[in-house]
Amino acid sequence: MTTTEELVAQVNKLLDDVGIDMAGLFEDFDVVQVSRVLNRNLHVLRDLERELGRRVGETLLPAAGIDRKSRDPHIQWLYRKKRNRLLAIERLRSAITAHRMALAIISTNYEFISGKERLRAEELGRVKSGDVRAVPRKTAIGRLAVLPHLAYSGDVLRLLAGENLEVREAFKLIKGKLRERGTVQMKGMRIEVEYWEGNRLRRDRLDLPADTDVELELRRRYGRRFRWRVLSFVKTKGTLVNNHYTVDNLALAYATLDPGKGAEKLALDIFRYYFLTSPTERESLSLYPGIKRCVDCHYSLLDLPFKGEPDYRTGYGSMLLIRKCEMEGMLTGKRADIGGIPNYLLGGVLLYGMTEWDEGKVAKILEIPEDELVEAIKRFVLSGLQRVLFSDAGKFEKFLPKSERAKRFLALLQG
Repeated sequence: MTTTEELVAQVNKLLDDVGIDMAGLFEDFDVVQVSRVLNRNLHVLRDLERELGRRVGETLLPAAGIDRKSRDPHIQWLYRKKRNRLLAIERLRSAITAHRMALAIISTNYEFISGKERLRAEELGRVKSGDVRAVPRKTAIGRLAVLPHLAYSGDVLRLLAGENLEVREAFKLIKGKLRERGTVQMKGMRIEVEYWEGNRLRRDRLDLPADTDVELELRRRYGRRFRWRVLSFVKTKGTLVNNHYTVDNLALAYATLDPGKGAEKLALDIFRYYFLTSPTERESLSLYPGIKRCVDCHYSLLDLPFKGEPDYRTGYGSMLLIRKCEMEGMLTGKRADIGGIPNYLLGGVLLYGMTEWDEGKVAKILEIPEDELVEAIKRFVLSGLQRVLFSDAGKFEKFLPKSERAKRFLALLQG
């Protein structure tokens, strides 16, 4: 049986080979072949990660807890051995994350067809190479140009050391932005209420949104005989991406791709990711492992693509995403009214309604077909939901039917 030290050496050798092989693979980009290699590597790396994780565990011996003067050389040797094992498993996990992200980017940019069957990039291993063709999707999520720059070998710092100073500075900037804790906002409050019911004093606890008129709401629920106190406030906080392997890979890839505008390109890709997908899709996509399902506070990264806008203010990009996520909740149970509109076009419709941008600019920012967006807006208007979601639905008036007969029919359709 292989010893743990031999397994660690095997892991490091394999990851070095993966890094060399993947670099050559992108010189002549064949999307089907690249996907097959990524799948094969991913299966091998996951097996090694499970085995090494079982042997190594997650703990690290505390070097600071050993006094330097009395540090036994045998204990030092044990510590170094443990540290090398953990570094190997960290490198493995970073490589696995890079492979997952690459496969997700390919899946959102290409559709794979074998005969009449449609496949995802992760499923190509079960069919012959010659039987598969890759068809570009009309609307893509993620940026194909970052694929050659992900850390497939898992050794982010070694790859970064081979780049120039401008790339290293861009890496630090992007990583700092991704690790930034969002500005805390109060989303609601948890209160305790004491009230009289049937000559008995009762207690109740409930959660209310932060902008609620508490006295009015409680009077509506419990009458006039009550008193209340705040138990706690419900706040939002945390980083946008809660996975340091994802953060390292994104920072390396975008800094290497474009040191000058890498952070801005990443912010725009994340912005498009949220607007072109639904919450359910975001649960299954591994485009950015560990990213928040919905944006609920301000991140300065998301402001970068919009600093040239005439009405720009701090939190511009974040507020658009927060509103989009709130509207997704408001649309729960109402999707049957707009069932013919796919998620990527629905995101365009919502962005059109919440900004001063025309349909051409929305289509350009989200990289979706303008003619399809216009048709989606017309179908959305027929549902009447623009009056539910937007306080000012004036932007949608030009898409309303013009003839009196069509207006009467629309009024009957909307009840």
